[in-house]
Amino acid sequence: MVDITTAMVLAAGLGTRIRSLDPETPKPLIKVRGKALIDYALDTLRRGGVERAVVNVHHKADRLEEHLKGRSDVEILISDERGERLETGGGIVKALPLLGSNPFFCTNTDSILLEGDHAATDVLKDHWNDEADALLLMVRLKDTSGFDSDGDFALGHDGAILPKEEGEPLAYTGLQILRPELFAGAKIEPVSTRAFWAKARDRGRFRGVLFDGGWMHVGDPAGHAQAEERLAAR
Repeated sequence: MVDITTAMVLAAGLGTRIRSLDPETPKPLIKVRGKALIDYALDTLRRGGVERAVVNVHHKADRLEEHLKGRSDVEILISDERGERLETGGGIVKALPLLGSNPFFCTNTDSILLEGDHAATDVLKDHWNDEADALLLMVRLKDTSGFDSDGDFALGHDGAILPKEEGEPLAYTGLQILRPELFAGAKIEPVSTRAFWAKARDRGRFRGVLFDGGWMHVGDPAGHAQAEERLAAR
């Protein structure tokens, strides 16, 4: 199993859909069962051996930075996007000097993974190899909550990511491993990670792996309520 100790935590979004729950709180600090979303993400990464997390900040950045000072189990580095929100891909490009030259985990903060016998990070590390530039963690639709879609992708027998119409539709959980070379030469500008996924796909280096645990998308009040209920039942 490969050793990956650095992660990118995407926390610069505006969180407009969930803002009605608490207009004064940035989405990563919205609590589910008394725990902030960003702490669910960081706990998942810590279980996977992550020692350093780069967190990008924009909306109510001061509050988020103050909260992160309470984490002593992982080194937190801030990638400041107060001046301009760069979207997911641009945020990664700006953070590359902090991320280093080795593959890194990348996660959203509006999701919670339900892990059973296998840690989500270990599933990714078990399937990471030299043939991938991006490796996405997927779940079956029946194992999701708060996910209002008929799927993101499908998986080929070799782990290649396919259009959802070409197999069993699956949901992308927001957790992935990325190779920094995928972003080489890119400008620091607003752009989605999907642009870099397309680059990996064109190279035949866009891969996914199926996770047998659960995934909760907490992007709006309905998803938040479902996550609260689901965690209360565990």
